[in-house]
Formats: sequence, C-alpha cells, structure tokens
Amino acid sequence: MTAPATVDALLPLSLLEAVRSVDAPHDDQDAEYVPELRNKRLGLSETVYAQIRRYTAAVKKSHRAPQEEAVALARLIGRRADAQEVFASAGRILAQQSLETTSPVTRRVILVLPSLLARPLALREARRIASRYLNGRIRRVGSSLLLEIPDSVTVDSAPHESGCAYYESVLRELVRLLIGGSGAVEHVRCAARGESVCEWRVDWRRS
Repeated sequence: MTAPATVDALLPLSLLEAVRSVDAPHDDQDAEYVPELRNKRLGLSETVYAQIRRYTAAVKKSHRAPQEEAVALARLIGRRADAQEVFASAGRILAQQSLETTSPVTRRVILVLPSLLARPLALREARRIASRYLNGRIRRVGSSLLLEIPDSVTVDSAPHESGCAYYESVLRELVRLLIGGSGAVEHVRCAARGESVCEWRVDWRRS
C-alpha cells in the first residue's frame, strides 16, 4: 500500500499565517470591532489560531502533515475574493521562514561574495528549500532558475490559476532574499492547463 502523500508542516502553516495576516485589523476603527470581525474573517477565528499552534508545534519538531490537509486549506482560501493576495502572502512567508533554517553565516557569505561565487551556494540552498518544503525541484538553465512542482497543493484551489501565485511568490522571494534579485517570474507550465507539471522560471542574476 502506498503511504499517503505528506508536506512539510511549514506549508499549511504559511497558508494559515497569511490568512491571519490579511484578515487582521489594519486600523483603529477595525480594532474596536474585533469580536464582531472574528465572526466574519476566517483569519481571526479560534479554529485558525488553534491550527496555527498545531502546525507551529509540528514545524518545531520537523514533523510533516498530510498533503490532503494542505490541499483542503488551499481550496478554502481559493473561495475568497482576495485568494491571489493570500496565496502570494503565504508564499513570501514560506520563503522567509524556510530560509531561516539556513545558517546566518551562509546567508551573509552569499550576499557579500561576487555573483560568480555566491550563486552556487545560493542555488544549493534554493534546491534544499524546494525539496524539503515544496516537494519540488529547482534547476539552473542558463541565467534562469526553474522551479518544478510535480504535485501542486494549490493548482485546483481557485479559478484562473490564482492558486499558482503561491509557488510563484515563493520563488520570487527566495531569489530576492538569497541574491538580491528582482526578476519577473514566468509561469512556464501548469497542470491546470493539462501539462504534466507546474513550472516557474525566474532570472538568476542580481539586480
């Protein structure tokens, strides 16, 4: 029997933290009505807070979560009018938190070394993060990086490929944090379009 697919617990955690961040009161007027907002905004619900605590504990113990849980969360987010914004925020959160598992010394060395020496180190870290946290693969093709996701958690979560903003955002933020790059991310292939995998490409050069 094949074991159920799993994901690193940071993936569903990033989705929930993005929902909480987007739904949090952003001004004093909203803050006055937090009890009422809790009934209207998913990110302020006790259920979301409890799930965040559960996944946070799992991340600390390097535990994994059933992929179906992450898929269910993504579909819940996909029903929102601001789904693309939430997915993009979640991608940035995962990139930032996963990169915290890289040694601070390594991150500093990557930033101060000349590009010729820095990029192999940065590529190693990007590959590690893609494998561990996204169940994906990163490879270099010329001056670009390609992120390949064989089994996307968000691919069917929202109309118009809005869920794909999650992985796009992860890749963009990783490149920004690792080497200071700011290139546009191109969605090269997508399972939602009937292709075999989801794939994104980004320029692999410093700004």
